[in-house]
Amino acid sequence: MGECRKLVSLVKRNTKCYFKDKVSFFMSLITPLILLILFVTFLRNVYIESFTSAFPEGFTVDTKLTEGIAGAWLMSSILSVSSVTVAFCSNLVLVDDKINGNINDFNVSPVKPTTISLSYFVSNFFVTFTVLMVAMCIGHIYLGIMGWEISAGNFFMIIVDCVCGILFGTLLAGIVESFISTQGGLSAVATLVSSMYGFLCGAYMPISSFSKGLQSVLGLLPGTYSVGILRNHYMAGYLDALSYAGLPEEGLNAIRDGFDVNLYVFGNKIPLGAMYGILLGACAVLISVYVTIVILKNKKK
Repeated sequence: MGECRKLVSLVKRNTKCYFKDKVSFFMSLITPLILLILFVTFLRNVYIESFTSAFPEGFTVDTKLTEGIAGAWLMSSILSVSSVTVAFCSNLVLVDDKINGNINDFNVSPVKPTTISLSYFVSNFFVTFTVLMVAMCIGHIYLGIMGWEISAGNFFMIIVDCVCGILFGTLLAGIVESFISTQGGLSAVATLVSSMYGFLCGAYMPISSFSKGLQSVLGLLPGTYSVGILRNHYMAGYLDALSYAGLPEEGLNAIRDGFDVNLYVFGNKIPLGAMYGILLGACAVLISVYVTIVILKNKKK
C-alpha cells in the first residue's frame, strides 16, 4: 500500500505541474482546434462534395446529413491523431524534471524507480485523455448543430476507441521521450510527430486515395487501426441514415471503401475485431519495450 500511495502522490504532482501551466494545456489543444477550425472555414465543402460523389444521379438527402457525416469523419481524424500528438506534447513534465534535476531527487528518495516511471505514464495518460475529452466536447457541439446520428452504443465505443488510442500514444511517447533530456529535443520530436503522424495513419487523407502498395504498407502500422475503429463508430449512424434515405448498397460501400471505414491490406478486408486486435497487440509489444527500458535504466543507476 505504501508504494500505491506514493504512486498516487506522484501522479497528482505530475498532473498538477502540467495543468499549472495554462499555456501548455492550450498548446495541447492547438492541433485538434486548428483542424476543426480549418474544416469549418475552408474544407467543409470539399469533404461534403467527396461524400456526395458516391450518390447516384438524382439522389438527394437533407444537407444536415451530409454535413454531419463529413464532420463525423473529421472527428475520427482529430481524435485518432491527437491521441498520439497530445501524448508527446503532454509528456513535458518528464523532460522538465530531467532538465531541472528533479528526477535525480526522486531517484535518491525512498520511492522505487518503477513507481517513478509508472507515475509519468499514468499522468500522461490522464492528461491526454482530458485534452481529448475537451476536444471531443467541442467537436460534438458542432455535430449536434449540423446533425447528430451517433447512437448511445456507438458513443460509448468512441470513448473505448479513444482509450485504446491514448494507450498506444502514451506508450509510444514514453518510449521515445525516455531518451530525450532537452527542451529542444522534445520540441523537435513533438513537431515531427505532429506534422507526419496524421498522414502516415491516414487521418488527414483517406488511405484509399494512395497507391495500392502504399495502402498495404500503411496497413502494417498500428496507428492506422486507431483511425479505423473510430471511423467505424463515428460514421455508422450516418451510413444507416443514408441507407434509410434510400442510398443503394453500392453507394454505401463506395463511402465505406473510399473513406476508410473498410480497411484493406494486400487486398484483404480487415474486420473490426482484427483492428482492435492489431492495435492492442501493438500496445502489448510497446508495454514490453517500455518495461525493458525502465529495467535497463534502473540497472545502470
